[in-house]
Amino acid sequence: MAWRGAWLRRAALDLAVVLVPAVAVLWAEPPFSWSVPSALVACGLLPLRHIGPPLAVVGGLWGLAGGLGWPAALVALYALGRRGGRVSTTLPWLGLPLVAAVTPVLMTQALPWQSIVLTVAFVGLYTVAPASMGLLMATRERLTESLRELERARGEALAASQDAVRAQERARIGREIHDAVGHHATLIAVGAAAIAASTGEDETRRGAEQLRVLAKRALAEMRVALGLLDGREDAAGLTEIAALVAGSKAAGVDVELLNTGAPGEVGPAVGRAVYRVVQESLTNAARHAAGTAVSVELRWDPLELQVQVQNARPSRPSRWRRDPLDGGGAGLTGLAERVASVGGQLSWGPTAAGGFAVRATFPFGGQPAPAPVAPPAHEEQLPAVR
Repeated sequence: MAWRGAWLRRAALDLAVVLVPAVAVLWAEPPFSWSVPSALVACGLLPLRHIGPPLAVVGGLWGLAGGLGWPAALVALYALGRRGGRVSTTLPWLGLPLVAAVTPVLMTQALPWQSIVLTVAFVGLYTVAPASMGLLMATRERLTESLRELERARGEALAASQDAVRAQERARIGREIHDAVGHHATLIAVGAAAIAASTGEDETRRGAEQLRVLAKRALAEMRVALGLLDGREDAAGLTEIAALVAGSKAAGVDVELLNTGAPGEVGPAVGRAVYRVVQESLTNAARHAAGTAVSVELRWDPLELQVQVQNARPSRPSRWRRDPLDGGGAGLTGLAERVASVGGQLSWGPTAAGGFAVRATFPFGGQPAPAPVAPPAHEEQLPAVR
């Protein structure tokens, strides 16, 4: 396992850290009879640097007093600087090795003051150098981590800036679509209302009134899609399906709405997705299977809501046989993405009777959505759907 390999590497490194200074001690000429044992004890205490580097430094003082403790002291002092990482926390501990190494020399030898100065300077250099190297390595690690964090922050800032630019562009496009399409949809609604008010024919009045309602509904749905509503207006959802079916029936589509099971509570996003499934399917049926009977079924099960829109076999197959997955993300492909975004699954394909069916399943538990089911290979027998 990975942890076992890491543990073995660390054990091997600690063993090398202890053995290499110990070999250096054994090769040296001991100035005192107790110099070798004290230096070997200092080498054996080097693993204490993992608990606290000052412990390894203090454990090697007796070896420094014996004159052979420098191999272990170099490792301990480097760990002191590396783990401490700050001059203020490292510097106070450097006085102990200096005193431990210089005191026996001054006590056992009569040296002139020049030699004393050189001895203190030499010991000070041996003490400060490894600790300074450890401090430099710790500073380098902190700078490297700071650069990584700065790079991450720069990437996040760049991504946020790009998202803001895209959001501004989407908002601009949305405003342009709203201004252009909304203006014409409003004119259509006003013109239809004027026709309904001025005509004396009932059929013309009903057609004009239906045109006005459809124009207003299209304008409201466009505003919802573009995010221009404040959330207080009703968006198209489950409650609008009956009106959607009635509007299609008034437009000449032979459509029937079936509602089976006990209706339950669904979220607004699921309701809008259900509405879009029915709307897209009715549009495709009217476009590619005109004159055929269409059934819209909402089946309420304890764990899910099943939606199926199915049309009978058309008397004349549509000339358009384009694959429904084509079309740049519109039609069934975009519908599948909308259904999947609320935890549902969309499938479509020909029926055994020669018609075409679109089925959607919406779990009540909000499970992750599986991938949309592609149409079967023999789809060319059916009218194509966008």
